[in-house]
Amino acid sequence: MNGSMPTYLGMPAFPAAAKAAVADSQLRRNLTHATGTIRAKRAGAVAELDDWERLRQAAKAIKDHTLANLDAYLLRLEENVIKGGGQVHWAQDAAQANAIVAGLVRAAPADRVVKVKSMVTQEIGLNDALESGGIVATETDLAELIVQLGHDLPSHILVPAIHKNRSEIREIFRREMPDAPAGLTDDPAELAAAARRHLRHEFLHASVGISGANFAIADTGSLVVVESEGNGRMCVTLPRTLISVVGVEKVLPSWRDLEVFLALLPRSSTAERMNPYTSIWSGVTPGDGPEQFHLVLVDNGRTASLADQTGRQALRCIRCSACLNVCPVYERAGGHAYGSPYPGPIGAIISPQLRGLSSPVDSSLPFASTLCGACYEVCPVAINIPEALVHLRAKVKHNFSERTVFHLSGQVLESPRRLAAAQRLASLSRRFVGRSGRIRRLPPPLRGWTETRDAPAPPAESFRAWWQRTRESGTRERGTR
Repeated sequence: MNGSMPTYLGMPAFPAAAKAAVADSQLRRNLTHATGTIRAKRAGAVAELDDWERLRQAAKAIKDHTLANLDAYLLRLEENVIKGGGQVHWAQDAAQANAIVAGLVRAAPADRVVKVKSMVTQEIGLNDALESGGIVATETDLAELIVQLGHDLPSHILVPAIHKNRSEIREIFRREMPDAPAGLTDDPAELAAAARRHLRHEFLHASVGISGANFAIADTGSLVVVESEGNGRMCVTLPRTLISVVGVEKVLPSWRDLEVFLALLPRSSTAERMNPYTSIWSGVTPGDGPEQFHLVLVDNGRTASLADQTGRQALRCIRCSACLNVCPVYERAGGHAYGSPYPGPIGAIISPQLRGLSSPVDSSLPFASTLCGACYEVCPVAINIPEALVHLRAKVKHNFSERTVFHLSGQVLESPRRLAAAQRLASLSRRFVGRSGRIRRLPPPLRGWTETRDAPAPPAESFRAWWQRTRESGTRERGTR
């Protein structure tokens, strides 16, 4: 059974969405500047470690072992959370997870909550579900707050407001933040100070905090959140009730395993040696922190993904966003074009697995890639994203044209005679479509290729023809001697 995840309202399939995004020159400038900066910093941070590749392979091995024994580690996690005074709730899908969280908030009782940045709560559409129940959720991560105040949607895993520049953020604050200073400029320090003042009231008056988790440690029942601003720590320590919504794949067996990921994650995401804030909590401690702790473990399609031998590697993902920052497609199209809370290369394999391939949006995502492999090279847990993309492409049932092309190609390549005929035909076509050495326009279904690029014209003579001609000529010369 696949899970449920909101498709961004009104978002078409990737080709149409990307075409509109690429036409936005301001968006392209914002993305190019931001991803280029992050990419360069990450490369420097990674280069400091001589054992980076060994760490990467260790993380892959840990994740694969955990996923292979996921049931046992989840039960161990549940047992230790309960021992620590927490409560554990199991959610099969998004609707069940949202209902559990809404019920816990109402039982608190509360009608307002503060939230740590969380991908899984975006995945299940928690904010909208809470709002429909009369509960206001305030995002406290600065970038998430910008997106929320702008009535927008996140477009990056690490930097949700990457598509906005400072001037656009200033206008959002002036328009949507009641306590924003009258003379607010686009200076980053001023913008951060305005957000800090705005959030302080929310922190001090919220009785419920909602978080995700980067990792959950089975041996101790501990949850881990890493962040750069400190807002997450306020959310998980100040409210009387803490609700953590966590995907089942986030579990790790032990503290020793966590050490590997705390070396990989900050360098891959924020290009830092370590995160400025690493918050860890285990159950409830009387007189210190929340009085009640609830852990909501979410499946939402993960079990179905786990059953796929090739696709399951996506569950290794630690949401670092390194693949987005090196992807030439993401850099030009941005995150909204993917129609999912998970954008970029990793989103192109996670979203179709969690939601299924039945919708036009999801069936288009495996094709939102050049298969250049840059994402695989930077992934800190060695997810072979190109392999998974090709695997998912084969599952898209309506992809008749591609299947036809590959079938015909196979028929030609398996026969030397047919291959030679095809090569002769290609060389002859040069007279009609590639006289200048470049093919500038092709008829359907190949028109899409030449709409944005020229194709090289076939050579006047194939290698096979050249070899036969020169070999036969050489044989005759030797025979006359």
